[in-house]
Amino acid sequence: MTMFKKLFGLDKKTKSGEELPKADGKDTLLSPVNGEIVPLSEVPDPTFSKQMMGDGIAVMPTDGHIVAPVHGEVIQVFPTKHAVGLKTVNGIEILIHIGIETVALQGEGFKAFVKEGSKVAPGDKLIEFDIDVVKEKAESLITPIIITNGEAVESMEKYENQAAKAGETAVMMLTSK
Repeated sequence: MTMFKKLFGLDKKTKSGEELPKADGKDTLLSPVNGEIVPLSEVPDPTFSKQMMGDGIAVMPTDGHIVAPVHGEVIQVFPTKHAVGLKTVNGIEILIHIGIETVALQGEGFKAFVKEGSKVAPGDKLIEFDIDVVKEKAESLITPIIITNGEAVESMEKYENQAAKAGETAVMMLTSK
């Protein structure tokens, strides 16, 4: 890779070294965490349950490993590392928000493995968190996965009420406009 590519973000390789696929208008989102997939309406925070930030699903985690649910680019890692924003190769923006009221932890128990501009493939490690710290100090462990630019989505199919394996179980199928 040339320095020019590295400096100007033109590198198309993911953390695992593979090339990002070309946009085809379809994104299959895999679960970013092991756990139980539940409807967004079950999130105990109206910002998420009433879809104020966008539509999506949620996962009740059984461990503290967050992985990339799709091929794309990291567009934001919150300073407290409790949330990460991704953009798929098709331009769909995804927010993974670990727990409810976790911003108040100010990063305690969270560790990020990516930064803004990182290219990722499904299963690449994004964030680890101490599930016991979050269980004890946050309102809830439930982790919303939100599509924040819903206007770019033509159709969304959700696969709720099932057990999910991180980086393997499909949770949503999206078609871009």
